[in-house]
Amino acid sequence: MSDATKKSLSTEERMQVFNREFAPHTDSMYSFAYRLTGDDEDAKDLVQDTYMKSYRFIDSFEEGTNAKAWLFRILKNSFINEYRRKSKEPSKIDYQEVETIYNGEKNDPAMISGIRLENTKYKIGDEVTGALNALAVDFRIVIILCDLEGFTYEEMSKILDIPIGTVRSRLHRARNLLKEKLETYAKKMGYSQKKAN
Repeated sequence: MSDATKKSLSTEERMQVFNREFAPHTDSMYSFAYRLTGDDEDAKDLVQDTYMKSYRFIDSFEEGTNAKAWLFRILKNSFINEYRRKSKEPSKIDYQEVETIYNGEKNDPAMISGIRLENTKYKIGDEVTGALNALAVDFRIVIILCDLEGFTYEEMSKILDIPIGTVRSRLHRARNLLKEKLETYAKKMGYSQKKAN
């Protein structure tokens, strides 16, 4: 049925489609959003934004097709648009927080040191996540979609709106970059790559 002849769904029909097709993918979407943003609140906002857009454009969704891939495409596009918008903005500093820490706790160096340790303990330890987050967004997305979410090359091609050949080459390059980033960590942990004879 063409878009011109496709009838608009009633509110009740929209909710039925939404609950049947989209709602079951909340956990996967959050996981994808969290891996993209690295922040719980940003991930929740991204999932909420995706669900709002999916509901608004539900008439363009074709029932029986891959709803998860459709949602991931919306989520990926929202993330990239927000990422581009934020990268053009100058950095913002919360001067109130800085002033409170350094003026209020100035006489207690142990408190300031404790705050620094508390903040860094979440940044240290998960080298894989750190290496993944250090990749450029395009490479990070293909690793997440393929290796963590299990999408096929065809599904990834539709989500990313790129040819399958580009998906394959980008994934190959992303895996090699991730391998390079984790090589030092692996050696430090006692792992060594055995050469094939």
